[in-house]
Amino acid sequence: MISFEPTEDQRLMVDSIAQFAKTTLRPRIRELEKARAVPDDVQKTALELGVGLVAVPEAVGGAGLGLLTAVLLEEELAFGDPAAGFALAGPGSLALAVTELGTEAQAREALAPFTDGTPRFGAVAWGEKKALAERAGLSTIAKRDGDTWTLDGEKAYVLNADRAEVFVVLAQVDPSKGFRGLGAFLVPKAAKGLTVAPRSTTLGLDAASFGGLTLEGVKVPEASRLAGGDDFDAALVRFFAKQSLVFAARSVGLSRAAFELTRAYVDERKSFGKPIGHFQAVAFTIADRAMDVDAARGMVWRAAAAWDARDKSDAERGDAPRVDERECLRQSAWAISFAHEAAMRCGDDGVQLHGGAGFMRDYAVEKLMRDAKQLQLCGLTAEHADQLAAAAELGVPIDPALVLPTAETQNAFI
Repeated sequence: MISFEPTEDQRLMVDSIAQFAKTTLRPRIRELEKARAVPDDVQKTALELGVGLVAVPEAVGGAGLGLLTAVLLEEELAFGDPAAGFALAGPGSLALAVTELGTEAQAREALAPFTDGTPRFGAVAWGEKKALAERAGLSTIAKRDGDTWTLDGEKAYVLNADRAEVFVVLAQVDPSKGFRGLGAFLVPKAAKGLTVAPRSTTLGLDAASFGGLTLEGVKVPEASRLAGGDDFDAALVRFFAKQSLVFAARSVGLSRAAFELTRAYVDERKSFGKPIGHFQAVAFTIADRAMDVDAARGMVWRAAAAWDARDKSDAERGDAPRVDERECLRQSAWAISFAHEAAMRCGDDGVQLHGGAGFMRDYAVEKLMRDAKQLQLCGLTAEHADQLAAAAELGVPIDPALVLPTAETQNAFI
């Protein structure tokens, strides 16, 4: 039986982040949107609170508090501003990528610069704009020559591309194997032949930064390849599932924010002599969205707890059976799909129930609706999560080409 009650340590951390979100992020939500960034004073406070390395194992320099603690904190940050979690300094997606795909030594070396309290960013370059007509897989190619790899290609939709000091770049190692022939490489921003494109203007999440990379003859040593242990494909799916749970937690925080703002509004706004929330159509909508928030939250927490239970060492687990990885993937897929769609419903209904005021920048719900739409494209989309859930449910092999975002289906902001 999984307890949904946070531990005392988790509660203290959650309370600290919730206070930070309430007093620092929410009052400045429009300021951060207009600036398209999180200012230095907010970055400093977030670093002091230690949000960046929560889920990273202690062996490689992190806090080692697990994925559940991470999603609890990400939910609170997103309650303050859904874009803030994407724009706060730290390794970001790179931390999970090197932890899942690399060796302990590679992860320790890659994450060492992020432990000194200096605002730094990392990034993962997965997405590509164009699908290939001649074969499946990525258009970015990695060719080996002795102990050196040469990378050529273009990556798109890279979170914090213009801010990152180091990237994990996904590239095609064996074109004949399609999406089962990929590789991952650590590439520093200073690498010769690496060019960062100007950031894009997006629908929502304005404080976050998304852009592209061009790699022209970029050379990295064999030691920079993240081989994924015994099964690179399985490690890649685990990375996407765990990182997408972090994004799903942000969707939960957004859902809570949209719901609470809307509930307060319909209780204050009067028509025909009573609050509009007292009319059945509005009341039923509020009730449905309350169920969305609670269900999404529980599913995300449960999936994160399942991964933490699976990742425990034999000594930590004791006599308890090891949680099956396929079960972790199934629960993650459910949570990701539901949380993203619930956030869109909460944002959309928030605007709807605010009436004409919902379209005005005076009210935060219009921003939350836009943020919710873009969050649906971060990590695994609901459609890819559904595909992963189906594969896990039916016991069929999990094919990366079907369950991971591709240029043929949908690129991912990670």
